[in-house]
Amino acid sequence: MRKIFTLMVATCLCIDLAAAADSDTYGYRISNGYNSEVRGKISYHVAKSEADRVEVAVTTDTPSAGSARTEIYTRNGNWLRHPLASHDQLREYEFTKPLPVYVPPADADGSWSVRINAIEPATGRRDSVRVDGKVLGNERVTVPAGTFDTIKIKRWTYVGDWDGFLRETRIEETDWYAPALGRPVKTDSKSSWQDTSRCTRGGCPWFRGDWNIIELAEIGAAKP
Repeated sequence: MRKIFTLMVATCLCIDLAAAADSDTYGYRISNGYNSEVRGKISYHVAKSEADRVEVAVTTDTPSAGSARTEIYTRNGNWLRHPLASHDQLREYEFTKPLPVYVPPADADGSWSVRINAIEPATGRRDSVRVDGKVLGNERVTVPAGTFDTIKIKRWTYVGDWDGFLRETRIEETDWYAPALGRPVKTDSKSSWQDTSRCTRGGCPWFRGDWNIIELAEIGAAKP
């Protein structure tokens, strides 16, 4: 099993996000995981590509996906600037090192756990974000844009956003990452947290945030 995981991680490492996305815009459909209702759409388009990073313009028509923004990635897809759910609100973060969401550290084999400092530019707040990731295997999936061969990655993110009685937000995500596109074609993402002011002898209750199912719906070629 160790050799299989190593092969899949190496496949992921070969992806160049800029090369895969420069000529296209990717549109995703967002559905509510609790009731399957379609919430809206979110679109990604490469705005600027440099040697070590890619800036992506993001537009959306649903509050669950946040507002229009610029996200920044390494060329292999890990995050440099990206929003995270925080007590059911999306907050934009800049990470002091690439947050390994797709490509694990070089010494990881199948699973990894990394803690990285994050800064919220709007407020200057600093949080310590931990990501636990695991490669689950290869899977062929069908989404509105078609059928793709993918690497299935499970991720747990602990945002470090402790706030009074509110414990840090825990985000559970599964990505179906298509090497041919250099991006996920499907993401299952939900968040939860605890409020210690409501603890009883039976423990502290968990509160649920949004549960989003995000699926690739269209690939549009850039205008000449």
